[in-house]
Amino acid sequence: MRESFGERLWYFILNAGMLLLSIVTLYPFWHVLMYSLSDPKLAMGGGLFLWMKGFSLTSYELLLKSKGIYYAYGNSIFRLVIGTAINIVLTAMLAYPLSIRRFVGRNFITLMIFFTMLFSGGMIPTYLIVKELGLIDSIWSLIIPTALSAWNLIILKNYFQSLPAELEESANIDGAAPMRILFSIILPVSGPVIAAIALFYGVAHWNSYFDAILYINSDAKQVLQVFLRTMLQSSSLQQVQGTDNFAASIGLVTEESVKMATVVVSVIPMLIVYPFLQKYYVKGVMVGSIKG
Repeated sequence: MRESFGERLWYFILNAGMLLLSIVTLYPFWHVLMYSLSDPKLAMGGGLFLWMKGFSLTSYELLLKSKGIYYAYGNSIFRLVIGTAINIVLTAMLAYPLSIRRFVGRNFITLMIFFTMLFSGGMIPTYLIVKELGLIDSIWSLIIPTALSAWNLIILKNYFQSLPAELEESANIDGAAPMRILFSIILPVSGPVIAAIALFYGVAHWNSYFDAILYINSDAKQVLQVFLRTMLQSSSLQQVQGTDNFAASIGLVTEESVKMATVVVSVIPMLIVYPFLQKYYVKGVMVGSIKG
């Protein structure tokens, strides 16, 4: 059917609005990227950075000479990979029995899990538990206390409930144990929601910094987000230790240019991973909102 003038006008306004929203959303990162690649002396003039002003990689060279960023990167990647793997396994192992209708007491357990979404023990009790477990200044203090998310558990539980009951029944007839059913039958057909849950957990691990401030004391065990926070709150050139200070002394770099370079370096992993998992994001949220 031929579109009316009003419909064409509405589509134009809608597309223009989405384009404007995209520009407003992307420009802050583009500004940071162009600033980090610009000549520090020219960048100090400020203004809009639609394109780099000059070109210089001195800020990245100075930043990448620091041992601290490699320690921080390694710790953050370890937390991301190991932490997300533990999250997925534990969430699936709890969500599966709670999705089985014949499981006695599943409603009460689900209610108790939901209760933790509304009320928590608080920062001080959590810190005392972590301390009594001997996890202070250990990378595991960032993984074990966050091993399970009630929200992600409910999403996965609802998805398991939506699967055909015949899958489990046929496996039971063949004599498969519950663990075998979960890992050999249920999880392989739950790829989209597992990817969505992994995205939720992974982004949370990568962006988290407050727990690292509380539990980690050694610089060599600190995560990237705390390194970035320290860079943004203090003198960047003083934080980049063990580097060639000659570049800073002759004015080849500025604090702002090093800060911008640090921000860019810190978001690269998420920019690489997110496009592959983004298509599962909406589906994962919708699964948790349809059935309860």
